Amino acid sequence: MITSAFLGLILGVGLAALITLLFGVYSIGPTERGVLTTFGRVQRTPGNTADDPQLGSLLTDEEKLRYNYPNVRVIAQGGPYFKWPWQRLYKVDMTIQTVDITWDPDITQDSIEAVTKDNLTVQITGQIRWRPCERNLYAYLFGVAHPAAHVVGYFISVLRDRIATFHGEAHEGAVEGVSINDLRRNLSLINSFMEESCRKTAARYGVDLDAALITNIDPPSDVDEALASINTTQNQVAASISQAKADADQRLKMAEQAVQIALNRAQAEAAPLLELGKTMQAMHDQGGKAALDSYLRNASLPLREKAAQTILKI
Repeated sequence: MITSAFLGLILGVGLAALITLLFGVYSIGPTERGVLTTFGRVQRTPGNTADDPQLGSLLTDEEKLRYNYPNVRVIAQGGPYFKWPWQRLYKVDMTIQTVDITWDPDITQDSIEAVTKDNLTVQITGQIRWRPCERNLYAYLFGVAHPAAHVVGYFISVLRDRIATFHGEAHEGAVEGVSINDLRRNLSLINSFMEESCRKTAARYGVDLDAALITNIDPPSDVDEALASINTTQNQVAASISQAKADADQRLKMAEQAVQIALNRAQAEAAPLLELGKTMQAMHDQGGKAALDSYLRNASLPLREKAAQTILKI
């Protein structure tokens, strides 16, 4: 009896040890991070996310009270590691993931609707890239039920607000009141604004927004046709204005050239007379009045002959 009980004890201990080794040894992949809980409580490290210099700077004072999560012990890649049976391991994939902004765990939709500042309902499609924030894995694992859904919902709410209040830069020939043209023309600005505005998702939901890419902003089909006509007319007007300006600039340039040519001719005709005047002034100053008078008398003879001939012809 004692021997059987002793053998059973040894077998039980051996079986328990074998199960512990089989299910208690684990490793963390190169793109993963691990978090352990003991009897449901996560292993923590000193401090909170609100005190983190990087995460805390993203939140307002009111948000720090709402999203103040504890820091957790993060298990880096490698192994083998050991855990007890009463501990649970959470493995988090840290690679960048891409999700369409139309994705929703509860409904199926092809686009997101938003209203512009001129009350035009537009259809928006695009994608966002995100990954878990290693500095705030508590929020990612335990703070919200579905972090990706929260981030997409937050992104859409910020995007709708931006669409409703967006004002593009004024430019020549713009059609007043048509906001869809400004939105399409400034997609890169909208994407940059969304990336900057959604940086706080790392502190709120434990998700780092890597990039935002709004690909299409489309109005209803009937409105799109009307806008196409407006844009065509606008382009024609702009082309006419540009052509008129080009013609005016060309004529102005030709007039400036004609004035310059006339000025050059006048200067060329006046140059000999000015030079002659200087020479005669020099002769007069040097005491050559007699020679100057003789020169003037001889120079006036052809003019007198012409005058006499003109008088005779009259």
